[in-house]
Amino acid sequence: MRFILPVGLIATTLAIAPVRFDREKVLRVKLQDEKQANIIKDLAQTNQLDFWYPDAAHHVAANMTIDFRVSEKESQSIQSSLDQNKMNYEILIHDLQEEIEKQFDVKEDIPGRHSYAKYNNWDKIVAWTEKMVHKHPEMVSRIKIGTTVEDNPLYVLKIGKRDERRKAIFMDCGIHAREWISPAFCQWFVYQAAKTYGKNKIMTKLLDRMNFYVLPVFNVDGYIWSWTQNRMWRKNRSKNQNSNCIGTDLNRNFNASWNSFPNTKDPCAETYRGPEPESEKETKAVTDFIRSHLKSIKAYITFHSYSQMLLFPYGYTSKLPPNYKELAKVAKIGTDVLSTRYETRYIYGPIASTIYPTSGSSLDWAYNLGIKHTFAFELRDKGKFCFLLPESQIKPTCKETLLAVKFIAKYILKHTS
Repeated sequence: MRFILPVGLIATTLAIAPVRFDREKVLRVKLQDEKQANIIKDLAQTNQLDFWYPDAAHHVAANMTIDFRVSEKESQSIQSSLDQNKMNYEILIHDLQEEIEKQFDVKEDIPGRHSYAKYNNWDKIVAWTEKMVHKHPEMVSRIKIGTTVEDNPLYVLKIGKRDERRKAIFMDCGIHAREWISPAFCQWFVYQAAKTYGKNKIMTKLLDRMNFYVLPVFNVDGYIWSWTQNRMWRKNRSKNQNSNCIGTDLNRNFNASWNSFPNTKDPCAETYRGPEPESEKETKAVTDFIRSHLKSIKAYITFHSYSQMLLFPYGYTSKLPPNYKELAKVAKIGTDVLSTRYETRYIYGPIASTIYPTSGSSLDWAYNLGIKHTFAFELRDKGKFCFLLPESQIKPTCKETLLAVKFIAKYILKHTS
């Protein structure tokens, strides 16, 4: 009897080995018509397809280019089906594990110093938040807005002078765990704001007249999991009733037409909306914070990857928002400004028609709450590396994105009351 390990210990031991993706492939298929879209939906019924773009099988439609991950075991039969049906596809990634390892292609400059050219895990990000406050006490403060399901803190960094009544912009990164370039941008933004204040004319003007609330990692538990256990993890880590499947998609958990897509009801789906709107501690912490600062918050910006888009409401309807023309104008100039640095091309438009229809998104929720300038960036790239953007592209991505964000902030300063 003494050789039997306690069950808890066995579970802990089993959980240690991270998921590997050896010889898993990512395929890109250009769908010509409805028939081909239905073939993909049928394949998704019988195979484990992890949709990267769009993010679920029910969004697949005629004339769409789709990306999905498939296991080594299933890739042969999937490719055979595509060939048999004369479908136009390419293999974006031949060995996913190899690409995961190739992401880290930047050497650390000085060990121990926070690097903005590398991806940083949660512990490093927490230490960095403390360092930023310590280094720039007159400009940066840290607010704990709540905790996650696994009791990790949710920190917002407030950048700007102490006056609460000034106009503000709320920005969040990392709502989906595997989109690592997103938290990298939030870190870069805070660093550049604090560092260039008093030196850069635009940044100085912005920070003299407005505040920024920056949530560097929205989905902390999922982000930690994507570092330690499963690089491709998307959702948070909450347990679901009557299901062994873990996690809610936090960007389907907001009270904005939350109930309108039946396909988000499955707890095992990557786009599971949760048992009710704001059921998740992370969502609730953010919505409570924004509601309590609603008088000052004039814009909401959220950062995702990948596909190089600048999106605005709505996601849950094809109806255009009342200030559509203004949002389209800001997005157009924003994408133009972004492209001046490295000629990176973005497209822009409402979520539903530009990317795909979504329900329960933070963007639509913030807009319906009364924040009439809400934007979502889908950062680099367009499909060579997908979620596995190499570290060597972090700084270029952050530099070009910062240009667009500064433009939006200048616009908000001038055109909102």
